Amino acid sequence: MSAVTATSAPTQTVDVAGTPFAYREVGPAEGVPLVFLHHVTAMLDDWDPAVVDGLAAERRVILVDLRGVGRSGGTTPDNFEAMAADTVAFLDALGLDTVDLLGYSLGGIVAQIVAQQYPDRLRRIILAGTAPAGAQGPAATGATLQAAIQKATEQGKHPKHFLFFEPSQSSQDAANAFLGRLDERAADDRDTPVSNETIGAQLTALSTWEQKTSPAGLAEVKHPVLVVNGDNDTMWPTETGTIRLAELLPNAKLAIYPDAGHGGIFQYHEVFVRQALDFLRG
Repeated sequence: MSAVTATSAPTQTVDVAGTPFAYREVGPAEGVPLVFLHHVTAMLDDWDPAVVDGLAAERRVILVDLRGVGRSGGTTPDNFEAMAADTVAFLDALGLDTVDLLGYSLGGIVAQIVAQQYPDRLRRIILAGTAPAGAQGPAATGATLQAAIQKATEQGKHPKHFLFFEPSQSSQDAANAFLGRLDERAADDRDTPVSNETIGAQLTALSTWEQKTSPAGLAEVKHPVLVVNGDNDTMWPTETGTIRLAELLPNAKLAIYPDAGHGGIFQYHEVFVRQALDFLRG
């Protein structure tokens, strides 16, 4: 029997206070689980198999669709506090007392809230392509998404070519390889795309987050945190987002990848996996 991988792991559901949450598991059954929280508009199939399988070589990796996302039931909340509460309720449903979190982009914001409001549930945290509350950046994430979609339509490319990667040839080659990996899962075994209602709720939450006046609470996060991003993130500007986040966290390590954008962990997936595993070993 072949080993379960990111592209072959079955989609399961668990009852979370009366709502089915969809999830997948890869890696060994023992040890502290590493739970992945994803970006705006994303579902299970948007996780890079190279990152999932690389980390699952040592860790029990759990991917989840939060409320209203993909195959999960319910309605997506329009605030991150509710998303954080849903994350913890999901952990409860699986009987998980303590986990590590990998939060990417929007998922990184949810992870920040979990760390502040439910600190005993976490051991170590990885925050990728995300930012603290009130970080200087795009006036609206929605406008950034729309501009990338329009540009992609005009050039016959995927929006992630522009949202996640740099214009350089090497970065665009990495984009093509990344998108190819996302297509590896069988067409009849894929997750359900997110709805416009879910995207709207997520964008509302992001708008509220961007408009906050201060990143209160991060100084109280005592967990070890690995903060990573590309050196030119157009979604959450690296200097005012990623670097500022690492400065605000009292126990953070920072990794910045050259000639890379919001999808730096996918462009440099081999480097990121090595750094992440080393960090998670503690």
